[in-house]
Amino acid sequence: MSTLETVRLFLHVLAATVWVGGQLTLLALLPVLREVGGEAPKKAARAFRRIAWPAFAVLLVTGAWNVAELSAEGEEGGGVLVAKLVAVVVSGGAAYAHEKAASKAWTGIWGAVGLLATLVALLLGVVLGGR
Repeated sequence: MSTLETVRLFLHVLAATVWVGGQLTLLALLPVLREVGGEAPKKAARAFRRIAWPAFAVLLVTGAWNVAELSAEGEEGGGVLVAKLVAVVVSGGAAYAHEKAASKAWTGIWGAVGLLATLVALLLGVVLGGR
């Protein structure tokens, strides 16, 4: 593995750690933040957004770079790659909808859809990485 490949993979995994791990951490902290009350949950979400969206952007850039490298090497991920790309798009779209939701019900629905899509994208990334 070349140095550039290592950098690409490192950046992709680091960004995935922030995007996926941050969502799971906030989910685990939400009951405590609600107990604290007031604006605590919203403040935590705003703080997370400041690192989450840049991490998502890094995921998109390094993901495109990964696809380009696979194509250059003559490899294709086939259906798994397409499914991962769909999961990534759903993950980002649902996270955006979660932020903009007008009711608690829709906030919860979009949060669940986003987290599920994020976990699917992570799983499919592991499948692709093991090829």
